[in-house]
Amino acid sequence: MSKVELHAPETPATRFLKQHKIAYSTHLYHYEPHGGTGVPARELNLPEHAIVKTLVMEDENAQPLIVLMHGDRKVSTKELARQALRKRIEPCKPETANRHTGFLIGGTSPFGMRKRLPVFMEKTILDLPLIYINGGRRGFLVGLHPHDILRLLEPQLISAGA
Repeated sequence: MSKVELHAPETPATRFLKQHKIAYSTHLYHYEPHGGTGVPARELNLPEHAIVKTLVMEDENAQPLIVLMHGDRKVSTKELARQALRKRIEPCKPETANRHTGFLIGGTSPFGMRKRLPVFMEKTILDLPLIYINGGRRGFLVGLHPHDILRLLEPQLISAGA
């Protein structure tokens, strides 16, 4: 097992949060490839429902978009496309997602991306008192109030969880 850093890293995401004066907590864990949100839930003793995954997808015209979803739920791409007024939406290939966001898969944060992308957020995320979302590096989450996402990213609220 590799050693987990003792101090939270400085990332484009944390710089973005500081720049916008958003209070957040930092949470480091041992990243496991393809471990999903179950790994930080287990290692940090958090409910997987409160861990929000940042998914990079694209529409039928290969235009990228971000979907924020509870860690314990899947996105219905058919329902997402309907609510986003697109013909089709599917996940981006990892190298394409990296190019759009500037983050590696497994370390993608909706904050501090290379370019501003449209954001779609599962509306029930707002029901949680606190969420944990990627801080811009694999094995690193930030905890913050979900309403800060509304103010910072102005997402379109959807109901596309399965």
